[in-house]
This record gives sequence, structure tokens and C-alpha cells, in this order.
Amino acid sequence: MCDLCVMNAVKDRMISRRAFFTAGAAAVGGAALVSAGATTPAMAAGHDKVVDMTHAYDADFPTYFGEPGFAAEQKFNFKDNGFNLFQLSINEHTGTHIDAPLHFSADGASVDEIPVSDLVVPLCVVHIHERAASNPDAQVTPDDLKAWISRNGPIPDRACVAMHSGWDAKTATPEFRNADGDGKMHFPGFHVEAVQMLMDDTGAGAIGVDTLSLDYGLSPDFATHYAWLPTGRYGIECLNNLAKVPEAGATLVVGAPKHRGGSGGPARIFAMV
Repeated sequence: MCDLCVMNAVKDRMISRRAFFTAGAAAVGGAALVSAGATTPAMAAGHDKVVDMTHAYDADFPTYFGEPGFAAEQKFNFKDNGFNLFQLSINEHTGTHIDAPLHFSADGASVDEIPVSDLVVPLCVVHIHERAASNPDAQVTPDDLKAWISRNGPIPDRACVAMHSGWDAKTATPEFRNADGDGKMHFPGFHVEAVQMLMDDTGAGAIGVDTLSLDYGLSPDFATHYAWLPTGRYGIECLNNLAKVPEAGATLVVGAPKHRGGSGGPARIFAMV
């Protein structure tokens, strides 16, 4: 089909859509009034706000291996074609993203196989930012989890237990990867003993970090990844805004991608508070 035909078809469709929405506006407004009192119990329960836990990312967003994890090529533009369209190339583990069990196991669940019921879960935030400010190699320990439980009660089933280290403020700087002269990175993560406690003593289904890895930067063996993911649980890396939500009581919504056989992928994640 010729370019002119495509452009005319797009313009005709845009005009048709405008007419449709203009004609339907009154009907939609009436329907909204009718349904205004029919909100779901969850929303009616009083979520005061929604907090975006996701970083915007581009080719400059830092990655674990230091190579760009994102590229976008514009195939069509509005000026010449009447619409915009980009061809994307994305490393699965770029920006705010999910680690599926398959990421660190031979036959674990791929990202499309994670039950949707495991993607809307209680959020538990463990703060180690004060310790991490002076020690970039700080880790979430069993003592941190015990302290959280003493203040808030048991960790709920299927919860995502997220580490707040303050690293989300560093994404635009070299300090996010924080590599030393030998190329070794220094940033916080979960100690393997902490995830073992979560597996043994709680029903938590996910862990999250505001850094590049579930393991701390100096980890020589990805012990936390290998302990956690093969059990069918998942992880989230590069979370944002954990300081803006309470340490208990919020609901996390994980908009995981659903490409078949994926080991993870960028996700739009938000918390209802």
C-alpha cells in the first residue's frame, strides 16, 4: 500500500474517532453518574493515593553490566506519516523490572507464567537507608526483618518485601552502579540469610530492591538470586519512591510484561496507599 494511502486512511480514521467520541460523550457522562456509587470494595476502602514505584528509562539508564539496555528507533513520525511509531530493543533486565523464577533456574516459571494473583500483593518496606548512607555494602539481614515484624506484625502471605536503601536517588549518577577502580560494584541488597528466613518463616512471594540486583553489589555468587528465584518466587529490581510509602499497609501492583518464555522484563509498578 502506498504511503499516501496509509496517511489518508489514518486521517479518515482519526476524523471518524472524533465523531464517535463527540456523539458518545453525553452517554458516557450519564453512565459515569449511574456507576459512581458502584466502585469496587478495594477502591472504596479508602486508598488515598497511588505512588509510582517505576523509573522512567532510556539508553542512559544504568544497567548491571554497564551496557545500554534500551534503544528506540522511530519508524514513523506524525509530521510525515500522521502517526508516531517506535521500534524498541530492550534487555529484559533494564530499568524497573521483574526477575522471573526462570532468570536463575533451568526450568522455573517464565514471566508470562507468574499468576496474576501474585502481582497484586501487600507491600512491606524494610528501611536500611541510614545504614547504607555510610556503608554501600549494607544488606537486609534477619535482624532487619525481625525488627519490621516487631513493629508491624507478621509479614502477610504473598507479600513483596522491599528494601529501601535510598539508591533510587542515584540513578542519574555513577554512584548507582558505584564501581570501584577494580570494576567491583558497591550497592546494598538482601543477605541470603534474610531471604532464607522469609522462605522458612513467612509466606512472602516476592522481594524488591531499589538497586541493580537482589544481591548486594560485591556478591561473588548471586547467592540470594539462587536461593530465592528457583523456589517459584520472583524479584523486582530498581524500584523507585520506596520512601514515599508506609512500611506496612500499602498494596503493590506489579504490571509485569507477558512475553512468552521471558526471564523477566521492564514493569510499570505502583503502590496504592
